[in-house]
Amino acid sequence: MPRYEMPEESRAKEAVYQMISDELMLDANPRLNLASFVTTWMEPECNQLILHSINKNFVDANEYPITTDLHNRCVNMIARLFNVPLGDSEDAVGVGTIGSSEAIMLAGLAFKRRWQDKMKAQNKPYDKPNIVTGSNVQVCWKKFAKYFEIELKEVKLGDGNYVMDPEQAVEMVDENTICVAAILGSTLNGEFEDVRLLNERLMKKNKKTGWGTEIHVDAASGGFIAPFLYPDLEWDFRLPLVKSINVSGHKYGLVYAGVGWVVWRSKDHLPQDFAFHINYLGADQLTFTLNFSKSSSQIIAQYYQLVRLGFQGYRSIMKKCQENAMALKEALERTGRFDIVSKDNGVPLVAFSLKDRRRHDEFEVSERLRRFGWIVPAYTMPPDAQHVTVLRAVVRCDFSRPLAEKLVDDVQAVLQELDALPSRCPSGGRNEQWERR
Repeated sequence: MPRYEMPEESRAKEAVYQMISDELMLDANPRLNLASFVTTWMEPECNQLILHSINKNFVDANEYPITTDLHNRCVNMIARLFNVPLGDSEDAVGVGTIGSSEAIMLAGLAFKRRWQDKMKAQNKPYDKPNIVTGSNVQVCWKKFAKYFEIELKEVKLGDGNYVMDPEQAVEMVDENTICVAAILGSTLNGEFEDVRLLNERLMKKNKKTGWGTEIHVDAASGGFIAPFLYPDLEWDFRLPLVKSINVSGHKYGLVYAGVGWVVWRSKDHLPQDFAFHINYLGADQLTFTLNFSKSSSQIIAQYYQLVRLGFQGYRSIMKKCQENAMALKEALERTGRFDIVSKDNGVPLVAFSLKDRRRHDEFEVSERLRRFGWIVPAYTMPPDAQHVTVLRAVVRCDFSRPLAEKLVDDVQAVLQELDALPSRCPSGGRNEQWERR
């Protein structure tokens, strides 16, 4: 197969198809990829809708008005799922994106522009904006800060505390803080940050300083979980300082990769000059995304899932995911070889560490599980907790109880193999994480 240059001659379509298919066979099985939060299974009917709409460019709103209307219906449904304060027939403010990375950058830029406008109106410097997060944030926040020249002020983690502490976060807020970003479902261990406490502490500080600092909630993983499993948990627009929320439709929104959403509390929180009018696609239309062209298929798939499943359907699926995660956690605990780092409440996943790492570590377990087809990542925690190494298994809707049982069997087989091998750990088996315990 050509690798660096386009071939001179055409080839038979059957041959090219077969050659590419043969190479792709060497990829991992997506359903056994427990590193990913991204949906890997959808119903055949939705797959057909995706195939039928994959050639529609979503940005051509004038040519595909029904697709645009389905997009707007999704925005309204998701915003109301997050308790946006709107009337029954009032349209929500939001947009579909390629994923949560684009959604976060749009929300962050809106905070930055509104902060700049406020500082200009007060004749104050506006060249050194910052944003406060925990050091457990996903890499897209670091990209946002670097790409758009914003200082990232990170609350450090510690032993047993792997999410942002609201008290420390509020202490780090100053007049140049454009917002505080809270995470509903940490990538590291699935834990929800305490957005309600953050809101309370930040309101007190705002009252004292007059800065008016606000909150964005990164609900990429937890936005389609909390409303169904934890309806009484206050993390969304019920809290007055929460001005925007992003969520990944391609995670627990149950759509294949390529769709995210960002919604604002009201149109007052989206700067007017963020919207651009274009007329070269056949009519005057509005656009306010970083990306331009994209397929309509994922938007249509999201609408299918929202209508097909409804509230009770999503609730049933999320409940089953949580039950399977608890079953996996309990089975791993019964081996006597692991400490559980994840919480019972949060994103349905299990993060776990070896109790004894004097001879072998989590990276070796991860590596050997690949021989059974499993992708279970091993990684170290962020600064100030980097001595902690964990394995993480994300439980999605297509991860059944039999698969959970098979994973535990394979983990035990790997441990037996490692027990029979010489130690690969440095320093004669000394292990800081084990010794701390």
